[in-house]
Amino acid sequence: MALFLVEVELSDPTREAASAVIDRVAAAFAATGGELVEAQVPAGHERVYLILEGDDCAGVVLDAQTLGAASVTDIVPVRLIGATVDEVRARGNAGYLVEWDIPAEITMEKYLAAKKAKTPLYDTLDDVAFLRTYVREDTQKCLCFYDADSEDAVRHAREVVTTPISRLHALDALPVTAS
Repeated sequence: MALFLVEVELSDPTREAASAVIDRVAAAFAATGGELVEAQVPAGHERVYLILEGDDCAGVVLDAQTLGAASVTDIVPVRLIGATVDEVRARGNAGYLVEWDIPAEITMEKYLAAKKAKTPLYDTLDDVAFLRTYVREDTQKCLCFYDADSEDAVRHAREVVTTPISRLHALDALPVTAS
């Protein structure tokens, strides 16, 4: 089954609104045989990042107005790196999310080669654990999830692996990972 990313910008940045959007998106995807893998929400509750699994997302229609959201991205295919879907489901929420807008000259092959070479460097750090990355198949951006002591620890980890940060979010611990 394929994995897909949906990002929802909330018009009402609250835990309740985030939970409601997660429930609505999960239900819409379930109606086509898909399933929510995980949903992560920054501490400010302004956005929801949803990872969905399914054979086909063509029948899923996500309308911002119906979701009660300010905007909804297209449903885009992603590749999971650093964990399996079962491991993601078992682990649950991360502490931090790094978004990186990948430069146009970096192809998927270049990205994967760099990721493979740099990932072992995380083992040299005591205050950060790299959990997983979702990279869009069009390589426009990736979402990297960490457990860490602080934002500074995440920034330091990204320096160690010489990979930039476009946006860094502390995540809320909403219980929204699929079971």
